[in-house]
Amino acid sequence: MNQLFDRILATPDRSPAPLLLVRGVVGFVFLLEGILKFVSPDKLGVGRFVKIGIPSPEVLAPFVGVVEIACGLLIVFGLLTRLAALPLIIDMLVAIATTKVPILLHGGFWDMAHEARLDFAMLASSCVLLAVGAGAHSLDAWLRKRLGQQQSWRMTLSPE
Repeated sequence: MNQLFDRILATPDRSPAPLLLVRGVVGFVFLLEGILKFVSPDKLGVGRFVKIGIPSPEVLAPFVGVVEIACGLLIVFGLLTRLAALPLIIDMLVAIATTKVPILLHGGFWDMAHEARLDFAMLASSCVLLAVGAGAHSLDAWLRKRLGQQQSWRMTLSPE
């Protein structure tokens, strides 16, 4: 279990500034989109889910909004970043499948490519965060350091 937790919190020291920028943008966009599902429910929340044919829109729109807010905040702070990126990747895949594939089928590739540019950028950025973690300037890195210190402290006290 400790190895799994270490793997989730692993934050390589490569490129801390770019990762901080990616985390800030991804987290902020998802946080904003989640809030907007509640602020403008007819346009971006339940009404939008009804329009694109998502089942149980009165349940799923608020659920997706909460997921985007919670995971967006986790990513901004770099806390459990890899775990937070996973639902956002699923979110973007569903968004592409339900809103951009119909554009592709009816309007063609170029219309879809234009409409999907933010979706693809958010998907790719979330995949980067899933793959490499939050980076050195994150709560994940701080937690990993703290947990590592506690483990080494416990190891020096054990009478083996």
